[in-house]
Amino acid sequence: SPFVVSLSNHNGATAVRFGTKRPTAMRRSVCLLLVVLLGLVAAARSWAGTTGKLTGRVVDETGEGVIGATVLIVGTGLGAAADLDGRYVVLNIPAGTYTVRFSAVGFAAQNTASVVISADQTTTLNATLRSAAVQVGEVEVVAQRPVVELNQTSTVVSRTAEQIAALPVQSLADVVNLQAGVVDGHFRGGRTGEVQYQVDGVTVNNPYDNSSTLRLDRSVLQEVQVVSGTFDAEYGQAMSGVVNAILKTGGEHFEASGEVYVGDFIAPDGRDRFPHIDQIDPLATQSYQLTLSGPTGLPGTTFLASGRRATAEGYLYGRRLFSPTDSSDAASGTIRPTGDNAWVPLADQSEWSGLVKLTHRFRPGLQASYQAVGNRAAGGRYSQAYRLNPDGATRQRSYGLTHGLDLTQTLTPTLFYTLALRQNIYDYQDFAYADVTDPRYVAAGLPTSNSFFNNTALQGVVVQGVDPGRFTQRTNALVIKSDVTGQFGPHLLKLGIEGQRAALSFGAPGVLTAPLSGSTRPIPRPDSTTIRRYAPLSAAIFAQDRIEWRDLVVRAGVRVEAFDARATVPSNFRNPANTIQGEAPSVDQPTTVKWVVAPRIGLSYPITDRGAIYVSYGHFHQLPGLGQLYSNADYSILRDLQAFGTSYGVLGYPDLKPERTTQYEVGLKQALTDDLGATLTLFSKDIRDLLGVRFERTANEAEYARFTNIDFGGVTGGTISLDARQLGPVAATVDYTLQLAKGSASDPRETATRAQAGQDARPRETALSWDQRHTLNTTVTLARPGHYTLSAIVRLGSGQPYTPSIGSGFGSETATNSGRKPGFAIVDLRGEVPIQVGAVRLTGFARVFNLLGTRTVNGFVFDSTGSADYVNDQLRLSNLSELNNPSRFAAPRRVEIGITASGTAR
Repeated sequence: SPFVVSLSNHNGATAVRFGTKRPTAMRRSVCLLLVVLLGLVAAARSWAGTTGKLTGRVVDETGEGVIGATVLIVGTGLGAAADLDGRYVVLNIPAGTYTVRFSAVGFAAQNTASVVISADQTTTLNATLRSAAVQVGEVEVVAQRPVVELNQTSTVVSRTAEQIAALPVQSLADVVNLQAGVVDGHFRGGRTGEVQYQVDGVTVNNPYDNSSTLRLDRSVLQEVQVVSGTFDAEYGQAMSGVVNAILKTGGEHFEASGEVYVGDFIAPDGRDRFPHIDQIDPLATQSYQLTLSGPTGLPGTTFLASGRRATAEGYLYGRRLFSPTDSSDAASGTIRPTGDNAWVPLADQSEWSGLVKLTHRFRPGLQASYQAVGNRAAGGRYSQAYRLNPDGATRQRSYGLTHGLDLTQTLTPTLFYTLALRQNIYDYQDFAYADVTDPRYVAAGLPTSNSFFNNTALQGVVVQGVDPGRFTQRTNALVIKSDVTGQFGPHLLKLGIEGQRAALSFGAPGVLTAPLSGSTRPIPRPDSTTIRRYAPLSAAIFAQDRIEWRDLVVRAGVRVEAFDARATVPSNFRNPANTIQGEAPSVDQPTTVKWVVAPRIGLSYPITDRGAIYVSYGHFHQLPGLGQLYSNADYSILRDLQAFGTSYGVLGYPDLKPERTTQYEVGLKQALTDDLGATLTLFSKDIRDLLGVRFERTANEAEYARFTNIDFGGVTGGTISLDARQLGPVAATVDYTLQLAKGSASDPRETATRAQAGQDARPRETALSWDQRHTLNTTVTLARPGHYTLSAIVRLGSGQPYTPSIGSGFGSETATNSGRKPGFAIVDLRGEVPIQVGAVRLTGFARVFNLLGTRTVNGFVFDSTGSADYVNDQLRLSNLSELNNPSRFAAPRRVEIGITASGTAR
């Protein structure tokens, strides 16, 4: 490979080396630059976006600054002294809610409670100290968070653990999908896989498909920060947004908390769509969670341990009418079912998850921690074909683990460095049986469809056999990130470096080949594995400056990234398999190192004492999911492609360029009253070099499809948000998003699919499949502290696009995505009643998801009607299987009841 990063251990010390196998002047210069930057931040961690900043002014009753006033973040050891003007700055404060103590000689001390510190944000807190001669004793003050954050330069939403606990949400994904501009995981019209997911500031994305390797429960979340607009240079490998989940940590006192809930789907009138849904089982959904935290007994050391076990049968059931080893005869129409006729959940899920975190404070300003967070899940994927032979379908299993060491040291009150070393492991399996030689494969044989049921509701049923599909994917990534942060006058400067080495493997662990003539029994071939292995490298450096000068806030930065796929590609696309006589041969040549430079800038300026305008601009780059680069990248398979023939199987291409997006954003924030704030944001995205398909022509006029950077898109829109702070018993937030998302293709393979269907495959701009023009999210909380809390989430959305048809045959095709699905309304509720039993706080709660029983929710619709409920009568017989497919509807109403408990020992 042209670019190498290696890690080695010498006498207990870890060394990082950069080198080249084929040195060039440019690569030597780049490697030297990276070495120098790494040396500047040696023994530091990059803990981007996990700590915040507190600043303000301490004055006396006349408004004069109190020189030397002490500011202390209670319980942390963090603090500062006020300067000659009474101004102070405290850096590197972990996200959370604190009490801040102000004190000075000759003045009564003041404690300000409920001060919220958000990750990577500045909290301003001023204090007025009273003379001790006038008032004796401490002054207690409760801080109120500003109804709008005037110092933000882009769209950033932070949700604390307390806010999350009050809402009918359970996972990180539920919290993210509530944010303005997010539609089913698409951030402001971008494709899926364009979001950087981080845990405590370090990436947990799986490079294979750019998805998160972890599923996080709300019980471990201290804060969730969602950036849906432009974001700082410290964040890379993302084009549409950043999600930073900050995990809880142990404190100085023993604390214990737990949660138990059970429930089921309840839709008594839905049996016509959801078989078995009328049979209510209160234990169909179960969750058991326990968290312990506190001191370990060792000096300066705290811990947090959390675990959760959850199971859910889901709402999609089948019936075990057939067994895989049945001997039905499709030719004669003879059916010999041997199943027990039991109802079986076909999309069930079971999961173990947990978090362990140890934190040790060597001395004030020097802290190290180790944490491990992971989950193991197993379940099924609904298959209409296997609904009467459920034991013949494959099962999915996944395992995710992120663990590592962190170090942070404060050198001076305005300078600190950090270091994080992470290992991200993800393992995914999809097959019926783990061992390809398992005798059950041969005993059952290949799947046999029930072709003699063609004109009944049982059309397409698999009456015997086991799905031979086998797939595994494993990622083992080592991530090192480091930064140095310092306050220099009005400048908060951060310089950082990041590197990742990912070992990827994917494919079939052993293959089942076609049976011998006259037999239905497959032939297991354990040596015929299709698993491919790759070890790509990536590295980045960034510089970020946050200028807070008087009322002006400027965030400016630049990020430089490098990526090496460490693979080979053919040198001659006209003769990729070396089978064409007289044409220059194709040789495997190494991929090249890809470099990008991404500048970003944003500013915020107040126009009144309660309002501010902000603008931001940035360039963002990201490699497509590496699975698409590497999959099917063996061009030798084209050796059988005949002259003037066409192969529609899309070939991978590891030497792709990064995709790129240019974002623009402008907004206005205004506090309408002390308790009501409004934000208006307009945004635009220009998306280029997206993954798409291009047809190559060989020297003998044959054609084949391969991935390349050819697709494009554009998004424009705006959001209006209202935030009503707790006023009496009521608090509410409302946000509306208008968005137009267009592009050349919604899926990278769309061009090849259209070409294979004989349709016009030339690039054209159409509405993307997730172009939900109108979205309204509302959260309302009604609370009487100590008595009850009621909360509701209401989501309204217009229909997403689909391609309608006006019949069959020539001329029946209409423009792609020219139709619109029905709109939807979803309401989720949560109610709780607290109970105090001694030192233990108990809370009984109930949750109802999809209260209205909304069914379509932008899922499957028939192209002849635009509805999921009915189809054109002339096409009814050919669509019987889909008409009986319950998975085309969204999940019905789900009800859960449970109890939480917590207590503290002091």
